[in-house]
Amino acid sequence: MKKVIALLLTMGMIVSLVGCGKSGGKDEPTTSETPAATEAPAATEAPAATEAPTATVSEPIDLTMWCIATESDSNRHAYEASIADFQKAHPEINLTWEATQNQEYKTKIKAAVAANEMPDIFFTWGCAFLGDFVDAGRVYSVDDVYAKYASELPEVMMSNVKFDGKYYGVPTNMNIVGMFSNMELLKQVGFDKVPATYEELIACCDALVAKGIIPFGCSGKETWAVTEYLESIIEKTAGASALNEIFAGNASWGNEDVKKAVGIFQEMIDKKYFDPEGIALSNDEVKANFIAGKYAFYMNGTWNAADFDKAGLSDKIQVAEFPVIDSSKSKLGELIGGPSDTLAVAASSKNAAVAAESAFEIAKGVCHYGYLDGNGLPAWTPDYDTSSLNSLTKSVAEIVANSSQMVLFGDTAMSADTANTYLDYVSQIYASAIDGQAFVDGLVKDIK
Repeated sequence: MKKVIALLLTMGMIVSLVGCGKSGGKDEPTTSETPAATEAPAATEAPAATEAPTATVSEPIDLTMWCIATESDSNRHAYEASIADFQKAHPEINLTWEATQNQEYKTKIKAAVAANEMPDIFFTWGCAFLGDFVDAGRVYSVDDVYAKYASELPEVMMSNVKFDGKYYGVPTNMNIVGMFSNMELLKQVGFDKVPATYEELIACCDALVAKGIIPFGCSGKETWAVTEYLESIIEKTAGASALNEIFAGNASWGNEDVKKAVGIFQEMIDKKYFDPEGIALSNDEVKANFIAGKYAFYMNGTWNAADFDKAGLSDKIQVAEFPVIDSSKSKLGELIGGPSDTLAVAASSKNAAVAAESAFEIAKGVCHYGYLDGNGLPAWTPDYDTSSLNSLTKSVAEIVANSSQMVLFGDTAMSADTANTYLDYVSQIYASAIDGQAFVDGLVKDIK
């Protein structure tokens, strides 16, 4: 497992991590050698403490933090455990934190940035999502603090928080979109393995529908969840490089392969491969249905491995990447995802230097506990025992280790206005309100 992680950290981060070429243009990812993890304390031990925040204080400092680790979020335990460790190690800091559900949080943090009424530390997604805030002058550069942690947090993992040569955030972990498969349901229709080709997937879905089993569940209330399906289909039709260029604004949405991919997605909907009730369900409700055995497949972030393991399903669920549709343009190993989850510091913070060091400490702990829980792969080099990792997370690590290219999630790879326009059209696709031609034509017209 350590060899796999070492490979992840040395492969140039797989990537074309896109969409960060804004006015504060993002530097290209740097490939750097990262030593393999060393033997360390047991998995249940807290991450090793580093020096306390360096600011000299005569009285307690109050810090506030916002994140998306709500009670139902897979990372809730990781945040709770990390913050508990932090507060124990730093009694001189009073940290108050609150969590908001993913979709609502995006609106909340954008409004706070616009009004310059931000918490000291805030969760954000890397690349263009964070870049908008950097361009607005709302984010504190963490360059000085990063120098103290560079041996633990590889530079390649910082690529999505780097603008104009400066770092503006602290990554926690990384994830990809995985196709989780309920093998008990697949075996009912004669499939002992996850379909490896698109043709096998279609045959499997047809057999499932014939037997009265719903192949896929997808939340229509949270459009980001729809993109987990659509972007995978586009990538495996048009290719990762083509999708990267579109998200980066270097190529037009007027792409025949994109139109074709939308048609494939909608044909899957028309053939009843998707739960018709999903249009009105939240992602948590859809995930609960998958856990309960209502769907054969669930396409979503690999952070879900933690909840599936907790539900005792690791032995009957397998994870794979979505199969290739057009092998002349795409291939296995082209994935949606990358290092994105980030903690950043408000430039307006009265205690920005202390907040920056605190963000590194908390992010390191979130990475530590989140990785052991199964909430994706670590941005920080593991220096602890990983033998307790669940089988799904190990499978994700193997998929990523064999990856050749990643396309960062579209709604974070693109700037906020562009992403909002994109998500509006995606929601219309899932509702079958428009077809592929209208999708590409609309995006060409509305995205300048």
